[in-house]
Amino acid sequence: MKIVTTPMCEEIVKLAGVTDYIVNKFPDEEEGDLAILLSESKVEMDSLPIKLNTPSQIFESIKKVSEITSNELSDMDVLALFDDYELCKKYLNSNFNYDVDVKVYSEFLKDIADDFGFNIVEEDFDYVIYPDYLKDRVTEQDNLVEIPSHGGISKNPFERVEVRYGILENLI
Repeated sequence: MKIVTTPMCEEIVKLAGVTDYIVNKFPDEEEGDLAILLSESKVEMDSLPIKLNTPSQIFESIKKVSEITSNELSDMDVLALFDDYELCKKYLNSNFNYDVDVKVYSEFLKDIADDFGFNIVEEDFDYVIYPDYLKDRVTEQDNLVEIPSHGGISKNPFERVEVRYGILENLI
């Protein structure tokens, strides 16, 4: 099977034990059998969409991708991959419930705000959380929290979570 993955998913593909794959930001440019890509991406070929916004999504994505290999990873194998990432480990399967009201400007940040146990509201919020690429669309002026998206941040999903969650931990 010829697997094509996007740069943002390559680390998960490697961690899941896939060794033979092609990386292309536009998987349909390749003659592949299966594309492994972020869930919001669309391609013509068969695909395995994954989410990488929260530690639990990273865990599930590694498990899901490893299932297509002959070396399916156990839960313990995947948990060991979290050992070097303090915030990823802290929030993996967490049940935090911080009483913070936030307005959120993107779907991927809603996943993260939910993971923190923040209350997502449209008015009477404590903070406005938005991705860097929507900076020009934010109409609010106070208590703004900018979160790096894909540009200027590591393609390693664990490192992305560490940066993003580190920013949000400053709100609690």
